[in-house]
Amino acid sequence: MLKTIFSYPLESILCVLLSTLSIVTFSQVIARYIFQAPLSWSEELARFLLLWLAMMSAAYAFKIKAHFALHFTVNYLPRRIQKLISLFVSLLVIIFLLGFIYNSFKFVIGVRGHLAPALQIPMEIPYSACIVGGFLMLFYVSKIFIKDIYIKK
Repeated sequence: MLKTIFSYPLESILCVLLSTLSIVTFSQVIARYIFQAPLSWSEELARFLLLWLAMMSAAYAFKIKAHFALHFTVNYLPRRIQKLISLFVSLLVIIFLLGFIYNSFKFVIGVRGHLAPALQIPMEIPYSACIVGGFLMLFYVSKIFIKDIYIKK
């Protein structure tokens, strides 16, 4: 089991995030409706976990090439043109992600010193999910881009 966790770190992180999000949300429901004592921190933690889960899931989708794509017109083109289009799309995504990461850094720097109201943690922690997710997405799309360049079709 430990080997699996280290062999698939992104997938393991996704499992932990989703499990934690489910536990926190379920705890809030139990506390509110059974004990009539809602938790003050659970909604905020769930929101932050969801942010991390969304960014890591987007990176995972790049890893397994699961993002939505319209292939119905490209599939009718010759293989060489398909490869050029794939390279062009990957390059556009890389440029977008570089801008996304840059602006994420600016945003995280902008919230320096702010604390989350309920959890009292620095706001850099939840918002850094955009930086981490952006780098992971950039890594996976760059890997696809490089593979497309060197593989003959």
